[in-house]
Amino acid sequence: MPAPSVQLHDRILSDVASVGNDDASIIEVPTPRPHSKLPRQIATNLLLSTIDVRIDFEQKIYWAAMRRSQHPMITMELIQDMLCVQESVRAIMEEGNREQHQHLEYFVAASQTPGVYNFGGNLAYFADCIRRKDRAGLQQYAYGCIDVIYGNAMAFHTPVITIALVEGDALGGGFETALSFDVLVAEKSAKMGLPEVLFNLFPGMGAYSLLARKIGTAAAEKLIMSGTVYTAEELHRLGVVDILAEDGQGENAVRDYIACNRRKHNAHKAIYRSKRRVNPLTYEELRDIVDIWLDAAMDLGEQDLRKMARLVGAQSRRLDKRD
Repeated sequence: MPAPSVQLHDRILSDVASVGNDDASIIEVPTPRPHSKLPRQIATNLLLSTIDVRIDFEQKIYWAAMRRSQHPMITMELIQDMLCVQESVRAIMEEGNREQHQHLEYFVAASQTPGVYNFGGNLAYFADCIRRKDRAGLQQYAYGCIDVIYGNAMAFHTPVITIALVEGDALGGGFETALSFDVLVAEKSAKMGLPEVLFNLFPGMGAYSLLARKIGTAAAEKLIMSGTVYTAEELHRLGVVDILAEDGQGENAVRDYIACNRRKHNAHKAIYRSKRRVNPLTYEELRDIVDIWLDAAMDLGEQDLRKMARLVGAQSRRLDKRD
């Protein structure tokens, strides 16, 4: 991640004393909810356990990177932090609107785990819920995922242009997350795919909706049903990856993209807004598909769950080799 102009880790907000005016410190961070208001102080003093946040106000770029992890998957903690990041972007943009000044133009989502963007869903948790017939627990997790995906796909309901920077493997829900941004930048060695069909399930948190809108339903179905892990170069040829970067040059490719297109930001943000109007993605669509996914997940048998466990083991071994 870049050296920040402003580094957002001055204090832990939950320990800050309240002072009783509009610019007062906040005594605790509220549980983030989609479309809820986030106090201004939280937006500019954000410390999260799973995401490193840095804002370059001079370049008008919000950098958010999932912190390095031994288990780079989508957990409930990561979901809550992602929602908090979305709220902070909205709060900063709302402040800019009041001041008639645009504080941010670009948002970049990356990862600090070497060779991994994100492995996706917490498969061990899935298996546990399925074995215990805990549909409610699995539903809570799945609905949290689509809260994040929908916010990303709507550019947080702000005029920023959003960018996913994939410098390593993005699988399952990790791939879905990358797909939910306006621009997908990937290094050549990065690998992305949707392996859910290998254990008799399908990616239910936005993959079909996002891919169908980007490359068409036939190509989306082929990609999802194959269970194949593709290289970034292959996905670039398919039109899934927008910008292909040389290995180790992903961040530079993002900076080059922004530098080359900054003067066209007004046009580009209008184009992405128009795309969302021409082929809108609704929260109801995502929710309905998640409900289908829940039905399918709860029908998995023990053999399917063992295959799921083998995939988790393979991912762990891959990380061990890189360490």
